[in-house]
Amino acid sequence: MMGRPSGSERLARVLGGLSGLSSLARTVPARRLVTAAQAAAAAAAAVRLARGRDRLPPLSPPLGGTTASISVVIPARNEEHRIGPCLRAALADPAVREVIVVDDESRDGTARLASALGATVLSGAPLPPGWVGKPWALRQGTAAARGEVVVTLDADARPRPGLFAAVAAALDCYDLVSVGPRFVCDGVAEQALHASFLTTLVYRFGPVGPRLPLPPHRAVANGQCMAFRRDRMAEADGFTRIRGHFADDVALARTLAADGWAVGFLDAGGLLEVDMYESAGEVWREWARTLTLRDETDPVRQAADLAVIWLTCALPAARLALGRPTRLDLALLGARLLVAGALRGSYVRPGPGLWLAPLCDPAAAARLTLATLRPVRAWRGRAYPADVARGVPGDGPAERLHRPAPRVTARPPSSPLRAGGRP
Repeated sequence: MMGRPSGSERLARVLGGLSGLSSLARTVPARRLVTAAQAAAAAAAAVRLARGRDRLPPLSPPLGGTTASISVVIPARNEEHRIGPCLRAALADPAVREVIVVDDESRDGTARLASALGATVLSGAPLPPGWVGKPWALRQGTAAARGEVVVTLDADARPRPGLFAAVAAALDCYDLVSVGPRFVCDGVAEQALHASFLTTLVYRFGPVGPRLPLPPHRAVANGQCMAFRRDRMAEADGFTRIRGHFADDVALARTLAADGWAVGFLDAGGLLEVDMYESAGEVWREWARTLTLRDETDPVRQAADLAVIWLTCALPAARLALGRPTRLDLALLGARLLVAGALRGSYVRPGPGLWLAPLCDPAAAARLTLATLRPVRAWRGRAYPADVARGVPGDGPAERLHRPAPRVTARPPSSPLRAGGRP
């Protein structure tokens, strides 16, 4: 007796069906068929890009500050070489009550450095079966937080003064807030490839900060900086429900949006910088691991998203390189250059890499397709089983797990005020 096909098998069949279009060329001219598919993909991309015409203004610090008590939680695994700037900025912000670093079984000096700088360090409990490391660390850090509002940061984030007050104030309008930063990509090749990958998100979901929210199954978020009210997250048990997802930020947003949460993805480029990678090679190897959103998207939508990227970005660039672009290709390339210009604000030092990014689009599309069909389930020395993801988020809550008491290995001396913060 045959069981239901897995998500991987279904996705492979759908993608195989797309490649099988060539067989129809026996009765329908191949050029017409591709042009029709390309026109449909262009229409879908145009609808998504048009959301950029009605965007919310970028976040800015509230004039009167914030009265919320804020805990900053930073999950960290072997981050000694880059967590320092993040910690110094967070600890110096007067809106922050405490900074908690969850040391996820690091093998370097992450915990030692964090403690020396003045952060509270939690020694993370061993990873339970079925969990990915980051959701597990975030769950422990949120449980230990004492602030009314929890702001999570990646170790490579560089918060600027006012960020924490701004995202806390945004919780007056939303239940879950994540923000888009400005990226540090100084090498030409690194910036070109990074911008090409970033464009695949824009062509799938539209730009950051749309006034009208996406439906729950298409909600997006950026886990480099998220904010929520601690008690509400504890009640929803959000991190348990997305425990097996590598793109935990998008999984969390979609799961909670399906519960009725108001999810905001806002522009905070003036308040947050992120230095994700050190080279183009690292961008190529690492970002596609989560950028596919494979475990968060059903196979049909995944195939449709890849088709849009191939037909509107990769194919025009490839035909231009071969000297055979069509008029539709040229129109799509013109739109692509407009997107490249619009992305200037997403980089700390925009350079020629932005304008070279369209030439990387065929490679980026191929990389995303390969990562979709053959996902990499390893990170920072940890390998995960293929079935670690438990379905598409929003299908229902996972069973609740017993919350272990986190081990506090270092906490700064208690004080009525720390760095100007509230008691």
